[in-house]
Amino acid sequence: MRLSLIKRLSALFFLLSSMAQAGEVTVSAASSLTNAFQEVARAYEAEHAGATVLLNFGASGALLQQMTKGAPVDVFASADQQTMDIAAERQLIETGSRQDFARNTLVVITPHDSDIKLKQLTDLQQPGVERVAIGNPASVPVGRYSREALEAASLWQVVQAKAITTQSVRQALDYVARGEVEAALVYATDAQLMKDKVKLAFSVPLKSAIAYPIAQLSDSDNSQEAQRFIAYVQSAAGQAILARHGFLKP
Repeated sequence: MRLSLIKRLSALFFLLSSMAQAGEVTVSAASSLTNAFQEVARAYEAEHAGATVLLNFGASGALLQQMTKGAPVDVFASADQQTMDIAAERQLIETGSRQDFARNTLVVITPHDSDIKLKQLTDLQQPGVERVAIGNPASVPVGRYSREALEAASLWQVVQAKAITTQSVRQALDYVARGEVEAALVYATDAQLMKDKVKLAFSVPLKSAIAYPIAQLSDSDNSQEAQRFIAYVQSAAGQAILARHGFLKP
């Protein structure tokens, strides 16, 4: 009788432990999504009682390396298709769960009090532009988009000589806000975060759209919650939050 009671109590404890973790979802997302996903997470938790969203932000390439090494993640949101393609090749994401949920644009920004006039990429050749913050193309999607645009304009070698390489788009934004560089290539959504410290010089044309994909990890410990979070990001409520932060519809 006592052994049977212990078994029942053990089963109940296991059930309660599972229930306690059932509403927890860990989301690794690109740095440019920081403010938007923080609001998405708060709204999601408010709508789903007992749900907890754990957020981890960083350069998409750095997040990919974390997951490759076994970091416990349920949902991955990248700032580019290439990083998600690699995640798929490594079988890190659940087949069929990948969806595009937002778009962005590439822009050049300068310090708010700068007298330098920049209207197009060729203007980055000006002698007054001594330092340009650019994300590392090897791991930061905005860096790859920047290199693509500069190579198309035959300016990559010139601007690379002035480049201050950053480990995330937010680091590039901070450099401009502090006046440590004369210009930076960032996303339009980041440029609008510090309107009192940076100003948008011009938008940069790209051959391919800046599309953000999201997917469930194949080894997610809570696939149901992961699917529900992804669905919320795609819902009218989630899309409205992204729009408030400057993101475009996919």
